[in-house]
Formats: sequence, structure tokens, C-alpha cells
Amino acid sequence: MRNCSSHRPGVGRILISTLLILVTTVAISSQVGKTATAPLRPITVISEPNSTVWIDGVRYGETDDKGRLAIANLSPGIRSLRVRANGFSEATKSLPATTRGDVPVTLTRTTDEAELAYQSAETASTVDRQKAIAEYERAIKLRPKFPAAFLGLARMYSETGDIEKAFKAVGSAKRLKPGYAEASAVEGRLLKDTDGEEKAIAAFKRAITEGKGFQPEAYTGLGLLYKDRAENFGGTGDFASETASYNEAAKYLSVAAKQLGTSPDAMVVIQLLGLVYERQKKFNEAIALYEEFLRLFPDSSEATAVQSFIVQIKKQMAEQK
Repeated sequence: MRNCSSHRPGVGRILISTLLILVTTVAISSQVGKTATAPLRPITVISEPNSTVWIDGVRYGETDDKGRLAIANLSPGIRSLRVRANGFSEATKSLPATTRGDVPVTLTRTTDEAELAYQSAETASTVDRQKAIAEYERAIKLRPKFPAAFLGLARMYSETGDIEKAFKAVGSAKRLKPGYAEASAVEGRLLKDTDGEEKAIAAFKRAITEGKGFQPEAYTGLGLLYKDRAENFGGTGDFASETASYNEAAKYLSVAAKQLGTSPDAMVVIQLLGLVYERQKKFNEAIALYEEFLRLFPDSSEATAVQSFIVQIKKQMAEQK
């Protein structure tokens, strides 16, 4: 999840360190009720040290120097686990609904130079964008038909402000891999950032279709787009359009939060959704959402800030009586 913003200091701390992020309109009160009774389960992924772990395509973090990543509250149901470490081939395995406890994942070393360059680029992407760009380009030179490398390159060009090259790279990714949902989501974000809102909406919705309903980055992009629209309408005094846009923002962010599960990015989206509820004056929904946050992420560095949000809302509600 990237390029999100909020006036909240708690949200801001997360967004500084992160980001870039089911067709349903279920109300959050219904979602929270279902989630609260769902049997969350703990698992510990065991693999190579410093391995990156994804569940259902959502990044959950990295294993420690002993090769372990504990996930305290994994959502119920059958999940897909993907693990990658530098110098090794990526591995994927299914997690049955009954899986709990240790989940070992054995990785095999690789000598594929294109894959190694891509892994180097991914590692550099959070610390040295120019190095990441060079490594993505090296990976593409070694393997010209490498859609994931083109998409990584598009993200890096976006973050360095080279939008024209970003569009070109994402276009290459889409040509090489038709129906590439993640690429359409990145394209939507690029369009949103260049004032192509209607085209951005179309790209995000195409990403959701390509992902067969599962594309949290696209849902988040739509939520942020409508949140921005609502703020702009409110600033001009068009309160009917403001209300309609906040409703759309809440709808899309609620789906994104559900799809992100208990991943780190979910903490960002949940707080953004709570902020939207507050601006809609849906205080009970906001409180229920923040309480759900505390249940899912009790040890988060954001927990204290979220607790303060609840106190502030309850105080505001009492003053209005």
C-alpha cells in the first residue's frame, strides 16, 4: 500500500516506513461481527533467514535470522503461502484451513542470473531506488520477457518521479502477461497521481476483475481516490457529492482491509477506513473498527494511538448528547 496520507500521527508513522496496497458492499458492522467470531489461528513460517513471506499475495514480513516468522492471527480458510529468499528459487504451498503452528518451507538454491538480479532489485527497492532500477534493468536484459521485473521497474520509476518511464514499464509488464492484475493496479495508481481519475477508476476495476475479485492494492487505490474526492467536494461546499464519495471510499477500503487480513498493510488501511467513518460521523462503526484493530494487532506500535482514537470519539459523542 503506498502513497496514502492522513493527519493522524499514528497512521503517518506507518506510511513513512511502507507503501506503495471480493466485490462486496457489506457494512463494516456486519464485517466486524463476522471477524470477531472467526477462529483466527497462529502459524510460524520456518524457512531460510531473511525470507520474504506472502499469504494470498499479501506481504506479511520477513523471517528472522533463525528463519522464523510468527503470524499470530492468520485469517481462517485455505490460504496460499509464498516464500522467497535471496539466492533461492521461490516456493509456494497451500495452507489448509486446519493449519496451525510451525509451517516449514524448504527453498532450493538458484543460479539463474536473471532471478538473482531481480532479487537484488527487490532488496534494494526499499533502501536505494537507483540501485534497484539498475538491477531490474539488468534482470530484464538477462531475461527480456520478465513481467515481474518490468512491474518492479515501474514502481521504482513512479517513486523517483519518472512517470513517463513508469507508464512504459507497466505497459511492458501488461503486454508480456495479459490479465496481470497487479500491473493494472499500478497503472491505476499512476493514472490517479497524474489526474487521470476516470481512467484510474477503470484501471483499478480492471485489476479487480483480473484478480477474480481479490486485489487489495486496487481496492485501496479506489478507496483513496474517493476519499480525496470527498475532501475536495467538502472544500467547495458540495456536501451531497462529499457524502457520496465518502460512501464509496468506505466501501472500497472495507474490502481492502478484509483482503489484507492481518498483514502489516492492513494496519494502515484500517486506520484510513476509521478516519473515513469519523468524517461521515459514523462513530459507532469507527469505534467497532478500532476495537477490531486492537484485537488483531494488540502488540502493534500503533495500538496506543488507536486506543486514543476511541477515547476521543467517545468524548465527542458524549459532548453531542
